Amino acid sequence: MIHRAYQAFHARDVEGLLEIMAPCVEWVHPDGMAEFGLGGTRQGHAAVKEFLARVPAVLGGMRLEPKEFVESGDRVVVFGVRQVTSLRGNTQTLSFVHSWTLREGKAVRMEDIFDTVAFHRLIAS
Repeated sequence: MIHRAYQAFHARDVEGLLEIMAPCVEWVHPDGMAEFGLGGTRQGHAAVKEFLARVPAVLGGMRLEPKEFVESGDRVVVFGVRQVTSLRGNTQTLSFVHSWTLREGKAVRMEDIFDTVAFHRLIAS
């Protein structure tokens, strides 16, 4: 199921991404991204859509490349890299860790963990 989430993200298929998420999903990003409107916890499908709609105002592009999936009970932790492009066209490879929590066949929480300082530098570049 989590593999499908990355396939949907790659295809920019927001509805496909939301299909794997519970209606009450928590979508969590580092508070350090708040100044760009991308930090904090959002809850529910509408909030996830709003978050995803905000990203193009801050970044020129992003491609996620999950490298390793580690499962334990109701958790899946994904280690990967993302190719992130600033609005000015500068691209960098940045690491991420995604922690997914699953219940009854749906994702109820996704937490994105990454180096916010490196992200800030890229956005400013």
